[in-house]
Amino acid sequence: MDQQIRDTLRQEIEAMRATGARRQDLSQHACKRLFFDLGIRPSVTTVRELTQTGSASDIPKDIEAFWAGLRSALRVRVDSGAIPESLHERAGELLAALYDEARQHARAALDEEKAHLAAAVQTAQAEVRDANIRREAIEQAHQRAEARVEASAAQIAALEAELKVLRCQRSDAQTGLREVIVRWEKENEALSERLQQEQSAAARLRDRVDELQNELRHNTEHYAQQIKDAVKEAERRVRPMLVELDSLRGMAATYQAGVREASQKEFDFIQQLSAARNRADRLESQVRAQSDEIDALVRERDAQRVQSGASAEIGALIASLAVEGRLTAAEIAGIGTQIDAHVVAPAVCPACEIGEPEMQRHEDEYELSCPNCERTSATVSSKLSAVESFLRSARVRTS
Repeated sequence: MDQQIRDTLRQEIEAMRATGARRQDLSQHACKRLFFDLGIRPSVTTVRELTQTGSASDIPKDIEAFWAGLRSALRVRVDSGAIPESLHERAGELLAALYDEARQHARAALDEEKAHLAAAVQTAQAEVRDANIRREAIEQAHQRAEARVEASAAQIAALEAELKVLRCQRSDAQTGLREVIVRWEKENEALSERLQQEQSAAARLRDRVDELQNELRHNTEHYAQQIKDAVKEAERRVRPMLVELDSLRGMAATYQAGVREASQKEFDFIQQLSAARNRADRLESQVRAQSDEIDALVRERDAQRVQSGASAEIGALIASLAVEGRLTAAEIAGIGTQIDAHVVAPAVCPACEIGEPEMQRHEDEYELSCPNCERTSATVSSKLSAVESFLRSARVRTS
């Protein structure tokens, strides 16, 4: 018997006791409820537990009285109607049988209803348990979500602070780079102006040399013509003009001295022209050097832009992992040129331990090679890949 039914019976008996019911009435009520409603055979212990009254000899008497009343009720006699005397007893037994059958049917219906109710209660309890489980899971998920939100907020704050610092560093680097570029552009313009001036001076010198050469040629032709004329005149006046011939020889010597002097002047002008050309060549080499420095600054600017995507600590860590051979080729290819600004070529070749490796760039590809042992990393897409390939080939040769 369920505790709830037991409590209900006790409440009914307490209500009857409060109205002044006797012990026999309380025992009879308990027996009726146990037998008719619950289908339980009344016992001394059960009735005594429900009524909380009566001695060990009184309760059996009350239970016996209940059975006697029940038996007398089952032997009901039917006195009305035209039924023979011999059938009165049989009719009472029939009514008793009908009553028993009806009571059994009602008890079966009650049991079925109780089973349905019990199943419904179990279903409701299961739903309640499932709901509690779902509620607890939702609460745990909510707590985890709140924790993740707090962690995400903290991480976002840290990332924002780091981004602010990186932006400041990038702005400072860009300002310095712009200043350097402006200074080199001004110097380049000054050098270009000087180069133009030197080129103009060299052009004027070339023009002057041409004029002197033309003048020398004209004088040479003029003196040659004079010599020819003098020779003709001497041939015509050989004997009478020996004195004049001597003077003409003196004039020829003077002419030769002038020719030698003109040749010396021509040689001096050629030296001056060569010095001017050498100065122009030096200026051109200086311009090429300035252009190379500007290209290096542009590459440094590009490297600075690449470096602004990753901090120096992260770049140095990834470069050290690649040098130690702890990164795969796929991982290095995925990194690309993002940390090339932090990659430093080894100072000494690990294979020959003598040569100093040199990093060369071919358009968008890099190659690290040793001039001593001629070991190379082949052309790859980033500095990190070049250093890792070079060191890997050196380790393979060493092993």
